[in-house]
Amino acid sequence: MPQAPTIPSRAVPTRFQAIVFRGKTILLQLKRGIADRFGSPVRKGGRRDDLISHPVVSQSRTALWTEIEPEERFLVAGKIHNLRLALKQLNGVEFRGGETFSFWKHVGRASRLKGFVEGRELREGCIIPNVGGGLCQISNALYDAALEANFEIVERHAHTQVVSGSLAEQDRDATVFWNYVDLRFRSEKPFRIEAKLDEKDLTVRFRGEKLNGSSLHQIRRIPIHNDTPQSCATCEIGDCHRVVDSTEHRDFGKTAFLLDEFSPEFDAYVQNTRTAKDILFVPLDGKRFGKRNYAWSTKGFAHFRQSLLVTAVRSYRSRRLAAQGRARQLNLLAMYERLAESYARRLGYDALHVVIQQNLLPFLWKNGHLGGRTFDVLMTALPMAELQKRLDAAAKLHPESTTLGDFRADKDLIEAETEALGHARKIVTPHSDIATLFPKRSVRIEWNVPAVRKFAKTENSKPHIVFPAATVGRKGCYELREAIRGLEIKLVLLGPLIEGADFWNGFDIEKGCDDWLDKADMVVLLAHVEHKPRRLLIAAASGVPVIASNACGVAGTDGIVSVPCGSVDALRDSIEFRLAK
Repeated sequence: MPQAPTIPSRAVPTRFQAIVFRGKTILLQLKRGIADRFGSPVRKGGRRDDLISHPVVSQSRTALWTEIEPEERFLVAGKIHNLRLALKQLNGVEFRGGETFSFWKHVGRASRLKGFVEGRELREGCIIPNVGGGLCQISNALYDAALEANFEIVERHAHTQVVSGSLAEQDRDATVFWNYVDLRFRSEKPFRIEAKLDEKDLTVRFRGEKLNGSSLHQIRRIPIHNDTPQSCATCEIGDCHRVVDSTEHRDFGKTAFLLDEFSPEFDAYVQNTRTAKDILFVPLDGKRFGKRNYAWSTKGFAHFRQSLLVTAVRSYRSRRLAAQGRARQLNLLAMYERLAESYARRLGYDALHVVIQQNLLPFLWKNGHLGGRTFDVLMTALPMAELQKRLDAAAKLHPESTTLGDFRADKDLIEAETEALGHARKIVTPHSDIATLFPKRSVRIEWNVPAVRKFAKTENSKPHIVFPAATVGRKGCYELREAIRGLEIKLVLLGPLIEGADFWNGFDIEKGCDDWLDKADMVVLLAHVEHKPRRLLIAAASGVPVIASNACGVAGTDGIVSVPCGSVDALRDSIEFRLAK
């Protein structure tokens, strides 16, 4: 029985050998560049959605975090960062029948100027740190998927070393090295490449039409089997010029907090969970600039980053738009994406865990910035899919509403948020209704109940019920109108009449102002959607009875009675009970 080949003993690589190796690669790179320039050029595929609904003809999935040595983590994280950059050039690319895919044509040269960092690269029996290192994981996956789809392999180079458990062990690997060691394949039929990272795996899929047979052309090398290649991060050969000082990466790995609008609940949570090596991203230093909506606590972080330009642009655009409506919602989404991208550009590869405010989540996910990372989500708003489901249900109840159907988010954005929430490690929220949507992963934190202020209670000739919101359908104005019909009360309104100026005709109403709490005998909000129940909390803390739907997210709060969302009868019974006391 033939014995498996073993690794021959080798001398420690010298700097001179490294220089010679570099010289050879330059010559080979020039040769390939000339051949591509004057031979038959390989064209890049196009970003189209012609095949997005076609069936998946092949798939390859490989684990990202396969190394167990803590000294290796910084190299693996570098590899994953490099994969994120490469996937931006590959995901969603489509090819017509007969066109040839070239790995380097699409990814381009990996350099620091393009954001690539040192990752783990297998070279000459050693795992070494190299800028762009780790890209072989995606070339392996592409080759594996191309074989499964029966594509024609135009060029493929096997690794010289086979590591146990890798695709190389199955002879389904393809190493790459700029630009003369390439991976190239083609299909007679059009096909689409989809490549994504989640927190654990790299997944490559081809969509199109699977071929019946394939023609295989490849460059092969005699492999060397070795289960445990030497790593520059753990090697103890001190006179090797590649050895890495592991003490430089002893504290590698940090948490990044990506925040937007200030929340006292989340500010307390962040301060209680951060460590001294973590990094904080906020739109601007609200305490320094006197902006209460960004007044996050910034002390105790290793690094603190602001996005001043994006914040200024957002503020300017917001002032030019109406308080409600489709145009404002579209602008909010556009600025959320710009803020998310501003943060992502400065999110170092060593940020292995991320805590994200919900409005930034779908953009960070769909643009690939969360791949290979674990993350938690800070939520006080319903997921967009659930939000729109509830708005659609309310619109059917009240087809006359001018606001319940005025805006719906893009389908792709909803799908991105849904997918991202499915991968989140924790959902952190004070909102009781949102917590019920994630029973196994939600971390319920307490609402920040404001300090009770002293006020002189006004003696009213008849009970004053405060409606602490704008007159819009999602805040339950239709249900409230029916519930109080015929009751001897005065309704105090704290927001504009967006459903129409005549909406409350026939009712005794009053426009509320800063002294609304002094006049309130009761606060009522039967909202279908409520993400900021701050006025309800203020009223309850001040001893004013509060009736709120469970959609308001304040169930269990002292002084607040919860009633089913949309139930006019339950609301009227609760109001009458309170009035009778």
